[in-house]
Amino acid sequence: MNIVICEDNYEHRQFIQSQILKYSTFHEPSIEIVLSTGHAEDVLSFIEEQRGDCYFLDIELNNEKMRGLELAAAIRKKDPLTNIIFITQHADQLQLTFSYKIAALDFIVKDSPTLLSKQIIDALKVAFERYKQLGESKEEPIFQIKIGEKIKNILLDDIYYFETSHIIHKIMLYEKNGCYEYYGKLKEIEKIDDRFFRCHKSYVINLQHVKEINKKDRIVIMTNGGICQVSHRNLRLMQRRLDEFLCNCLEKQKIEA
Repeated sequence: MNIVICEDNYEHRQFIQSQILKYSTFHEPSIEIVLSTGHAEDVLSFIEEQRGDCYFLDIELNNEKMRGLELAAAIRKKDPLTNIIFITQHADQLQLTFSYKIAALDFIVKDSPTLLSKQIIDALKVAFERYKQLGESKEEPIFQIKIGEKIKNILLDDIYYFETSHIIHKIMLYEKNGCYEYYGKLKEIEKIDDRFFRCHKSYVINLQHVKEINKKDRIVIMTNGGICQVSHRNLRLMQRRLDEFLCNCLEKQKIEA
């Protein structure tokens, strides 16, 4: 679970960061801080390219262009599923979150360090439980994998392709933010969603990320530059599935428009 912290008070930011790191180190290695900053602009730049799973945001950001609630609204627009936890010095700020329709997971008031620490950890636990449930739900467009003791959720849209690893029973997953190796079976992956297609005994590709098909060499080039082999018997079927997938995408766009 990727954590983003945006708190303009340096001491408060360091305290929040230390509490999260302490908890993740001793209790949940799946939790990782990917950004800790005092500037809303840093968060906006981050969400353009990457995805956070949980945001700790200071409502009273000392920023003329964007306050904490406006930043939260921008995050929510980009990612409706993410968890947002507000931190403030004034309890009366809670009502403002409803006017912005943020649907925050929790609201923490800066108080004594002991109480603040407990509130941060309690909110973190709830956020992580929701994170796990999202990956386990068949209704959400998320694929969950386990890497050792770590649990990672990945948006289906962000996945390029899967490939069998040189290590028996393991799979390589290539996605927007990295590459991961985990225990799994390709035959189970191809059933997850109609965007996935088993083009070869060693590859399952995401049809929405196909860039080019080379029929002569029987390879498919993905949008990330990855090259996947295509078996002779699956070449025509892949083209048909790709055409059907693109057609369905256009129909959905027309309906949404």
